[in-house]
Amino acid sequence: MTNQDILYKLPYSKPFLFVDEIISIDENGVEGTYTFDENLDFYSGHFKDNPVTPGVILTEVMAQIGLVCLGIFLLNESLNKNIAIALTSTDIEFLKPVFPKEKVTVFSEKIYFRFGKLKCKVIMKNEKGEEVCTGIIAGMIISK
Repeated sequence: MTNQDILYKLPYSKPFLFVDEIISIDENGVEGTYTFDENLDFYSGHFKDNPVTPGVILTEVMAQIGLVCLGIFLLNESLNKNIAIALTSTDIEFLKPVFPKEKVTVFSEKIYFRFGKLKCKVIMKNEKGEEVCTGIIAGMIISK
């Protein structure tokens, strides 16, 4: 499965697609990027005259790259239209703000994948290589 195949299989579309590129992926983890478009709707109100990316969106970026892309890769041929990967838990620490036009890189390391549950350690870094958030994300494979 190629990186483009994984991107094609993501169950998201703009404006809620938060994956630009998968840099690397294997059975142990994934690295991918996303650049925040300054025209995204949430910037108009978070915060007034000083837009900052909401933590829930940062979590979503980490989940899409670090959990869903990796889950699609791990499921490979067994992935079909009747299967989805649902977020079950997060424990994220936010360390620095992320602003419009910033490019972030997500590094995800698989902790385990068993009994239909994928759990990963995730780190998001800005272009300066500084950690902006880090934590644990878990998801479950569910049948629709």
